[in-house]
Amino acid sequence: MEGCQKKKGQSQGQGQGQIHVPPELPEILKQFTKTAIKVQPPDVLAWSAAYFRALANGEAKENRWQSKDTSLTPSLLRVLNKQLGPLKIVPLSQINEKWLGLAMCQDHFDSIVQTGRFSGDTDWTEFFSVACHSLAQNLNDVMTLACEVLSTEADCRIPYSLFVSIYRYLATGYYNVSTGHVDYVVGYLDDNFAKKQNGFIIPDNFLKTSPSYPGLCG
Repeated sequence: MEGCQKKKGQSQGQGQGQIHVPPELPEILKQFTKTAIKVQPPDVLAWSAAYFRALANGEAKENRWQSKDTSLTPSLLRVLNKQLGPLKIVPLSQINEKWLGLAMCQDHFDSIVQTGRFSGDTDWTEFFSVACHSLAQNLNDVMTLACEVLSTEADCRIPYSLFVSIYRYLATGYYNVSTGHVDYVVGYLDDNFAKKQNGFIIPDNFLKTSPSYPGLCG
């Protein structure tokens, strides 16, 4: 019977099985619930994943999370990429369906489509690239954002081949960077960083300029 007795000085509910509830959790869940009810996202699970990531990154406090016409955010783009990235080529209608499933504004989607001249079966990497382009001010910021969204590592590393695909597409198509300069950048970053980093690139590699490396735009 001794083993069944409460230890001296131990109050009711303080046993080994007691669950500690962080004091901030109720308010977090309350705000999440209020926002979800207000937004009514068709794809609740995907939207919820993006919401909590945005909350951790400070995005969820912005007004764009408080309506049914949420603007694209890096966290929402990350969710879209997880859903559609593995498919490589995706019907534009499917991208639109996933987009609306996250309760995002149709006008922003239409703007990306118009900018990239997308129709029918769409190269997801190209759509993703233009989406990043719509969220940043210059090529350095766009490529940094792409790394942040695509990577799961603290240093934001991504495969160099993927970096090259996005960079080449955007630099020549949207930033008037010459093919010759793009080829030089690709070779320079490959020789000086990617080959030494097991085929990966991180933002610090392409953001720091030097006499032998004038930067992504030249």
